[in-house]
Amino acid sequence: MASSNPRLLTGVVISDKADKTITVKVERKVRHPLYGKIMKRTTKVHAHDESNAASTGDIVTVKECRPISKSKTWVLVTDQETAATSPVVNDEEVLEETD
Repeated sequence: MASSNPRLLTGVVISDKADKTITVKVERKVRHPLYGKIMKRTTKVHAHDESNAASTGDIVTVKECRPISKSKTWVLVTDQETAATSPVVNDEEVLEETD
């Protein structure tokens, strides 16, 4: 039975070496239970990319689906921002602007 409300996650593609598979790093922020500090936690998920459209560095959205293999239970929905078109910020330029 298909879920009527599947989970959607947004993350960065860290590997596209396997055929029709991408590895996506999903970052979330959680509060420490005792000290209250906000910490970053990351999760790696394997997603099905039928057309091999995503490449390393792309920001993508993946949707939960039925198990496709032992580790793939996500499918690529959209490629929000490609690594080639994302603005690259040079650290030296930022330092010069602040001086």
